[in-house]
Amino acid sequence: MATITNAGLTALAKLSNGTDTPNAFTYLALGSGTGAEANDSTTLGTEISTNGGARAAATCTYESNYKAQWQKTFSFSGDLAINECGVFNDDGDPAGTMLARHKFTSTKNVEDGDSLQLTVIMTVARAA
Repeated sequence: MATITNAGLTALAKLSNGTDTPNAFTYLALGSGTGAEANDSTTLGTEISTNGGARAAATCTYESNYKAQWQKTFSFSGDLAINECGVFNDDGDPAGTMLARHKFTSTKNVEDGDSLQLTVIMTVARAA
């Protein structure tokens, strides 16, 4: 499960009442960082910017029942060890606000010619 960041919550709250107009969260990024997920994170531990693993625009859709979805297939041109991913509102490293970060339970090793389809689904729910 991904951690929604404090900065992401702030951006969503400001967007919902029009006090700010941040860019939409439409980018996915991969990283090699191994640190734990934390609410106060503002970047991935170590964002990947080479070998086809750079931050990229996602295909964004809305599913029923309050679910936002981001999807991107990354095609790699070299070896990478992927440990984390994030949802951002800007295409530049490290620019933009990180909405959410996820640390994978194990390293995803890829090499030249491999591809990886990343799908992130966020369900908006009422507090219990």
